[in-house]
Amino acid sequence: MKHLSICLATVLLAACLAVPSVAQEKGEELTVENYMKNREFELVRAMPKEAVACIECHKMEHPGIFNDWAASGHAQSGITCLDCHLADPTDKDVSKSHAKEYETGDNQWASKEYFVPISAVVSPKDCSRCHPDEAQQYSISKHANTLEIIWKIDPWLNKGMNSDNERKTGCFACHGTVVAVDEDGPTSETWPNVGVGRLNPDGSLGSCTSCHTRHRFSVAEARMPEACDQCHLGPDHPQIEIYEESKHGTMYHAYQDEYNWDAAPGTWTPGVDYRSPTCASCHMSGSNGVATTHDVTERLSWETQAPLTVRPSEFAPFPANTNWKVEREKMKTICKSCHSQNWVDAHYDDMDKAVEEYNEIYFKPAKAKLDELYEKGIIGQEQFFDEHLEVQFYELWHHEGRRARMGASMMAPDYAWWHGFYECKHRFNEFMEEANALIAADEKAHDYETFPAATGDTTRPKALFGEGED
Repeated sequence: MKHLSICLATVLLAACLAVPSVAQEKGEELTVENYMKNREFELVRAMPKEAVACIECHKMEHPGIFNDWAASGHAQSGITCLDCHLADPTDKDVSKSHAKEYETGDNQWASKEYFVPISAVVSPKDCSRCHPDEAQQYSISKHANTLEIIWKIDPWLNKGMNSDNERKTGCFACHGTVVAVDEDGPTSETWPNVGVGRLNPDGSLGSCTSCHTRHRFSVAEARMPEACDQCHLGPDHPQIEIYEESKHGTMYHAYQDEYNWDAAPGTWTPGVDYRSPTCASCHMSGSNGVATTHDVTERLSWETQAPLTVRPSEFAPFPANTNWKVEREKMKTICKSCHSQNWVDAHYDDMDKAVEEYNEIYFKPAKAKLDELYEKGIIGQEQFFDEHLEVQFYELWHHEGRRARMGASMMAPDYAWWHGFYECKHRFNEFMEEANALIAADEKAHDYETFPAATGDTTRPKALFGEGED
């Protein structure tokens, strides 16, 4: 476990304040809940020589890192490199290559006098020392647990249909790796990585720098839609393209220079600090009496990325501990910061109807037909994507079906229709025609025996799933 350096603020929860209240003065009885808890902060701005050495050395060697940090809120508060990177000497991810730098004498700071053990991997557990609420909320979110989710539902992984390097440069860059450590520290096969569901050597999940990028760690940056578009884009989950098409995105681009991006956390107010919401405004930021959260699973009433649209609590790979009706009211309350009750209700009516039509008209019949094909042995279950019908079914829900549902959810008519349900119709027809023809002829589907680069390991990571999982 990493330790705090003397620069880091010491946060203590004190006993309840014994200050007489108005109620006491009136002689009313009070319980302990009526007392406000006082939070005491001690901020020591003096830096130990080891922290000065880190700053001065990186200032020469990595001016980009230094300048980012110098412009950050961390720097303004006296938070140095050591407060995030300092490690216990027994930590398995201690950087041995960094330790050797103190022996080189390449500059005045490369001296054993300034040696401290550090880790390159800064995890949410490290950040939780100063940001406990944010880290706790994040830990139960789909973001933090997304690596487990894709291993459960993604045939590219659990059927081994892509190569390990395709996963590393593609899937795991967003979803995260299981950071492995050898005698030299994190391995090159699993590090560097800032995937939002990364499994860290200390056991914590995620990477705060997915959204608050190093070494500025900017609140303003994380509030902008560009923070989300590094992962939420493309044919299967085009949230940023949907946002760009929506009125929200149009207004953002017109007025973003007027936004107060640097408002204090919890105070970013629609109509005051910004005219139109960003991704964070709706899914994370506090507004209209709804508290800020780092759990993006909150406020959701449907799982529109799932094959069959279900409530978040019914999503088998990762059931949310939420009540969809409660969470829907939270999101509606956010919406009502700018919209009328009738407008909000009508939007949700349309969204629910889109979900119902996708489930009943497209997905369920297609899934029943796929199951029939498997049962009759027309397509095999050993692999996935090696038969054309499996690809057709996958893209029906994973591509067109997602676009239709997400477009309807976030006010993007082109994605709801032309990129969504329009494409669903054609995909569905082609799938059904080919499936019924094979069933009628009692003919086995063509198998792509030379499916390329289907070499990935299908063993589920034991660090995530424990022993005995395959």
